[in-house]
Amino acid sequence: MARLSLWKDGRHSNDYKFFDRRISEMFTMGGTGIIIHKYLGTNQQTDSTDLTQPNYTNQSEKNIQDLLFVENRDRKYDPDVYKMRGIYTRADQDFDLSQFGLFLQTGTLFMTFHINDMMDTVGRKLMAGDVLELEHLKDYNALDQDVPAALKRYYVIADASLAAEGFTPTWWPHLWRVKINPLVDSQEYKDILNTIVEGTASTTTASIMSNYGVYMNINAAVVAQAEVDVPKSGYDTSKMYLRPEYQGTNADNTDVTADGNVTVDNTTISSETKIKGYLVGDGLAPNGLPLVAGIEFPNLPSTGDYYLRTDYLPNRLFRYNGKRWSMVEDLLRANITPGSNNTVKGSFVNNTKTFTNLEGQVESERQSLSQALKIQADN
Repeated sequence: MARLSLWKDGRHSNDYKFFDRRISEMFTMGGTGIIIHKYLGTNQQTDSTDLTQPNYTNQSEKNIQDLLFVENRDRKYDPDVYKMRGIYTRADQDFDLSQFGLFLQTGTLFMTFHINDMMDTVGRKLMAGDVLELEHLKDYNALDQDVPAALKRYYVIADASLAAEGFTPTWWPHLWRVKINPLVDSQEYKDILNTIVEGTASTTTASIMSNYGVYMNINAAVVAQAEVDVPKSGYDTSKMYLRPEYQGTNADNTDVTADGNVTVDNTTISSETKIKGYLVGDGLAPNGLPLVAGIEFPNLPSTGDYYLRTDYLPNRLFRYNGKRWSMVEDLLRANITPGSNNTVKGSFVNNTKTFTNLEGQVESERQSLSQALKIQADN
């Protein structure tokens, strides 16, 4: 008589099948409904010329979109959804006292699935990138009464492996354990959030569950107050009175330094000077004197006139001394908020110009540091 043994030398014995059917029934009776959005891979990058972002001929969940940062930003998900049963342990979100200070736990969950049911339904094991919708967590009583639909709860799989409790006495595994985190509105999941429509055709899931609009409103309010507190970079010297002075030599070869208008070669001038310093150039005439701006000097200027040339970058302030236009200062004080500033900083950050390289390709003049400092191959 042969010895009794639950291990059948690598074969799925009848004992294994018996255990597997009982476990599957346990998920059917006690599991919760899970809607699975299957990750298919990344979208095709047909216009990419970067070798670190290859254009794959076949779409696969094993492809890596960006080999430099090792990430898949533009993900493609199956338009069909799959329904399964999963089991996990609910827990309250308590404060984590194991660290210095108070930290709220992130809401990470661990859920198990039946392997054979998963293979029959999805066609493969669940993997990192798959998105799960937990139907029993759908919120039908939202705080915002204007929400046209119930608030859904999406989780994304971060890791997957065999569950330790899923091994039966036959030593074969039956359960697949996944680690899931709450899904946030980001670029990776636009294929899901911007496709599912809630209520009306113009209302997507992303517009309901995303905090993007709230964060943007908060950021706009903070920026608006910051512009009031610190409207421009540098130092504001417009409220300071500057004593008019003229430094030069009179007709009798005597030095002239006066506090008001002085007569030099029968010409009365008022020569206010500007404060010198770091980022004090505001492009304004001192002491509130009149100022004209344009792209060319006037034909008949008067001695002491100030003129701001807007075709210079940065804009440059000139003063007419009776013989020539002398440079006074450059306009260096600009809005700290990014925008179309008329300074070197603004033109560099917001440069929209293009150029044609030696290969005839049109490229942008503005480059990120990762591209500017990119190592070039030796030819």
